[in-house]
Amino acid sequence: MTGWSLGLRTASDGSLQQLAQNGVLHSQSSFSSRKTPKTSLSGSREKERCLPSICRFLVRRQVGMLILVAFALLAFVAGFSMVNKDDASRSSELDFKEWFENNTYHLSALLPRKVMVCGENTAQLPPPNASTVILAKDSIAFPDPCQNFAFPPPPPGDRRRIGPRPCPVCYVPVEQAIARMPRVPSPSPGLQHLTYFHEQIPMKTEPHGGSEFGGYPSLEERNASFDIKESMTVHCGFVKGCRPGDRTGFDINAADLKEMEQFHEVIVASAIFGNYDVIQQPKNAGEIARENVPFYMFVDEETEASLKNSSLLDSRNRVGLWRIILVRNVPYSDARRNGKVPKLLLHRLFPNVRYSIWIDGKLQLVVDPYQILERFLWRQNATFAISRHYRRFDVFEEAEANKAAGKYDNVSIDHQIGFYRKEGLTAYSEAKLPITSDVPEGCVIIKEHIPITNLFTCLWFNEVDRFTSRDQLSFSTVRDKLMAKVSWNINMFLDCERRNFVIQAYHRDLLEQRAHMTVVRVHPPPALVRDHFSIKSPVRRNPKRGRGERKSNSRRHRKVGYGSRGGSTF
Repeated sequence: MTGWSLGLRTASDGSLQQLAQNGVLHSQSSFSSRKTPKTSLSGSREKERCLPSICRFLVRRQVGMLILVAFALLAFVAGFSMVNKDDASRSSELDFKEWFENNTYHLSALLPRKVMVCGENTAQLPPPNASTVILAKDSIAFPDPCQNFAFPPPPPGDRRRIGPRPCPVCYVPVEQAIARMPRVPSPSPGLQHLTYFHEQIPMKTEPHGGSEFGGYPSLEERNASFDIKESMTVHCGFVKGCRPGDRTGFDINAADLKEMEQFHEVIVASAIFGNYDVIQQPKNAGEIARENVPFYMFVDEETEASLKNSSLLDSRNRVGLWRIILVRNVPYSDARRNGKVPKLLLHRLFPNVRYSIWIDGKLQLVVDPYQILERFLWRQNATFAISRHYRRFDVFEEAEANKAAGKYDNVSIDHQIGFYRKEGLTAYSEAKLPITSDVPEGCVIIKEHIPITNLFTCLWFNEVDRFTSRDQLSFSTVRDKLMAKVSWNINMFLDCERRNFVIQAYHRDLLEQRAHMTVVRVHPPPALVRDHFSIKSPVRRNPKRGRGERKSNSRRHRKVGYGSRGGSTF
């Protein structure tokens, strides 16, 4: 440090204005150049005295901070080494197949965004109920009442009854139906292990990528989901959690979730959202079905409030045979689209169920569930059954019918059909046989919960989530893509057979409208009745005619009548 800098530092301790008045600043340079050795010695001693004070200052202000930083660095290095060691040991112990079978793992190395995998349920099925064991004898011991059953010819035309009608169906007795229940699950062709994507904050990367509830699967992920492999991971709703209904959207309370996670061989499920339908009570369910087959009805808060106001909901949260499952935080604003969640994703809501029968909320079940399963699944060696539309077989015709009836926005329907057309969708023809139809009547779904059928309904739901909620339009696309990969088929039975075991009612608005019209017609108000008999409207009376007088319908008589003063009063 030079003398000039020392001079400035000394001057900075006093008043610059006072030093300027005394002429000190003017003569600082000459003063510094003529410093004696004594002055230099005193400066060095002053430096030696400053060093201890500087050290004490540093100790007071910075040593504590340095120690904290050092400890933080040591903790970070130790944690990082432990994580790397754990990842290395995990990757060495687990092969690829085990990686998919476990419950949850990071997939940041495989996908552009960080997601998780929700594992499939691999719990062993418990033994069947005692009542089922007693009845589950060898089916050969029972005579087959349907062995010689022949499908009858269609009934003759009736102008008074237009539209589809039920047709006869041969069901075996309930005991025999239970005896024909398979002891082990059916084989799943191609696919053995199915897991699901989970992401806390789904990100939309494409304009038509579905919804947040569905996880916004990209087109690349969509196309990959149709490539059947032994182990697969797909989007299947509920992406915000691995326990569907638990803070995933479509939220269900803990008591109902616990009940839904119990093992059941057979369940019947339905849903009413937006108070759109009236609950129909099942009929003809046998004693075994009433004891062992639970009936679940999913409702939103609006529907639950209506049930409470009408005093239909009892203290056990039931309406007849139906156990009411309240759903909060529904993922869609459209009530019909919300209904697609339990309809197509029952295997996620009920992870320990073997067979399920889905019916729309407006339908009434009138045949025992075991008999339905025997007739449309077990007797046909099928794992998925759905009725085909009674009139339309072609997707393009179905799309035009939806547009004409105002079922959905026409632009969205055209976009979906155009997308499928570019993928290779063609009109239905006999060349597709043995496939009998491309259009289902999707109000009833009969299903065995195995990986391939679970994959089918997952991918079907993804199409409904991405495009329109009209599931008839996307059914054949998903079916044909899967059938092109594996030897698997769907039992598409006649619609008249479906109408044999379910009775279709009208929606709530039409029922209420018809009930109001019936009351007005059958029980008119008293005032109208009194007015009808007390007030006489003026009636034109024709004058008496003699024998030779012409009838009043002659042209000449009408002219005279109209022109006379005593004509009819209007």
